[in-house]
Amino acid sequence: MRFNPDEIKEWAGKDFDAAWTEGKQFIKRSGLNEQYPHLSLRYGKPHPIYETISRLRESYMRMGFDEMMNPLIVDEKEVHKQFGHEALAVLDRCFYLAGLPRPNVGISDERIGSIRSILGDINDEAIETIRKIFHAYKKGEVEGDDLVPEISAAINVSDSLIVEMIDQVFPEFKELVPQSSRKTLRSHMTSGWFISLSSLAERANPPFHLFSIDRCFRREQDEDAARLMTYYSASCVIADEDVTIDHGKAVAQGLLSQFGFEKFMFRPDEKRSKYYSPDTQIEVFAYHPKLVGSKTKYSDGWVEVATFGIYSPTALAQYNIPYPVMNLGLGVERLAMILYNATDVRELAFPQIAQYAEWVMKDDELAKMIYVENLPETQQGKDIARSIVAVCEAHGSTPSPCEFPAWEGEISGKYVKVAVVEPESDTKLCGPAVFNEVVVFKNDILGVPDNKKWKEALENHSARTGVRFLDAFAAQAAWDIENAISSGESEVETRVRIVKVPSEINIRLEPIANYYITSNNKKIDIRGPIFTTVRAQIG
Repeated sequence: MRFNPDEIKEWAGKDFDAAWTEGKQFIKRSGLNEQYPHLSLRYGKPHPIYETISRLRESYMRMGFDEMMNPLIVDEKEVHKQFGHEALAVLDRCFYLAGLPRPNVGISDERIGSIRSILGDINDEAIETIRKIFHAYKKGEVEGDDLVPEISAAINVSDSLIVEMIDQVFPEFKELVPQSSRKTLRSHMTSGWFISLSSLAERANPPFHLFSIDRCFRREQDEDAARLMTYYSASCVIADEDVTIDHGKAVAQGLLSQFGFEKFMFRPDEKRSKYYSPDTQIEVFAYHPKLVGSKTKYSDGWVEVATFGIYSPTALAQYNIPYPVMNLGLGVERLAMILYNATDVRELAFPQIAQYAEWVMKDDELAKMIYVENLPETQQGKDIARSIVAVCEAHGSTPSPCEFPAWEGEISGKYVKVAVVEPESDTKLCGPAVFNEVVVFKNDILGVPDNKKWKEALENHSARTGVRFLDAFAAQAAWDIENAISSGESEVETRVRIVKVPSEINIRLEPIANYYITSNNKKIDIRGPIFTTVRAQIG
C-alpha cells in the first residue's frame, strides 16, 4: 500500500519501535482467494518437440552450419528427377495438393427473380455487375475470399444478403469437388535440398555447410505410437568436391554428442535408396546412458537416431550440381522421445488431446482450483471475518454455554454487534475440526488437522490452500451479515454443525478439479465436526 515517507520519518523520529511495529499496516493483506498458492508467478513451458528443435538449431550452428529454409511444396516432376525408378513408391506416400475449381456461373431469368427476392428490387445494371464479378472470379481475377465483399461494395448491398444469395441461388458453389494438382507436400527434406543446391550451384562455389529443420508430410496408412503423418526432419548437407562418408560420421557424432550420446556405431542401411550412391547410405546408432534399463525398446542403451549418405551423381546431374553432397537427416520426434523418455510420439506431440495422453495434474495445480465461495466485500465485513477467526483461535476450547463478542461498529448506517456463541451445554465454543486446513495430497483433496499424522501432506506448502474450515466459515458469516444489512434484517445467525461436503463449509472447487478427481478415482474428503455459531444484532 502507498504511504507518505515524510510522515513515517516523523513518526520514527518520535517513537521508532512503535513506527516499526505498526509498519505492517501498510502491507496489504491477501484475501482468502488471493493468497499463495492462488497467487503465483507463471512461466512459460516449451513444447518438448520445439525445445528439441531449438537445441538442434543451436547444435548445428555451433558446428558451423548455416540455416536454410527449403521448399515445402514440391511438384511431382521433381520427385521423378530425384528418385528415378523409386519415384512412384515415394509419391505413393505423398500428399497431393487439391483445390476447388472456379465454377462457370450463369444467371438465368429464373435466377434473376430469386436474386431480387433476396436482395430487393435491384436494377438490371446491378444484375450485370454481379454477372461480371462472377466471370472475373472464374478467370481468377477475384479471389474467393474477396467475392462477397466485391459484390457487396459494387451494388451497395450488405455482406450477409450476398452470402444468402450465393447459398440459395447458386448451388454449384456447394457442389464443388476438389481437384488434385501435381503439387505435393514434401515427404523428404531431400526434395528441397536438390532444388536449393541447384540454385546455389549457379551463384556460389562450394563448400556449403547447410541445415534445415522443418516439417515433412507422409501419407501413412495410420498413425501409431511411432509414426505421425507430419513430422520434423533435422537435415543437413555438406557440398564439396572432396566430401566422403567420413564427413557423415563426423557430423553425426558432433551433433548427437551435444545431446548426451557417448558411443556410435555406423551400419550400412539395407534400404539402399537410389538417390544415394551405392554403399554410402549409413544408419547411425548411438548409445545414451539414460536409456539403459528404461521401459523402452532401447533398454540396452543403443538406438538408431539418424541416416546419412552421399547423393548419387545420377540424381545430382538432373539439377546440374557438379560435386558430391553428403546428406544427414534425423527425425526430431525420435530424438525428442529419447530425451523425454516418451514411449508414444502422439502423446509427446499432442499431450492436450485426451485420446493420446493420460491426464495428470500435480497437487499444486489442484490447490489453485480450490476457493472460498462467499467472501465479504466491504472493509468492515473483512474485519468481521478476521475478528471471528481471532475469537475462535483464542477461545475455541472454552466449555459451553459461552459467548464472546467479536466485533461492533457501523456498516451502511447500521450499528452491528457480532458475537461467536455456543448455546448448548457440555461442549465447547468450537468443534474439533474447526482448524482443519484444506490441502491436496496425492491428488486427494482433504481437510486435515495440523498433527504428525499429516506431516507429509502439510510439508508441501505449494499444495496447501492456506484455508482452514474456520477461515471459510468466518467469511461466510461476514458475507451473511452484509447481506442481512442490505435486506433490512435486524439479526442474522450463521451456524455450521457437522460438515460432510465442501459447500457446507463455504468451499468451492472449480469444475475441472472436480471432474479430474472423479475421473481418476481420487477423493474429496472435506468433513468433520465444526459446531460453531456466529450471531449478529443489527440496529
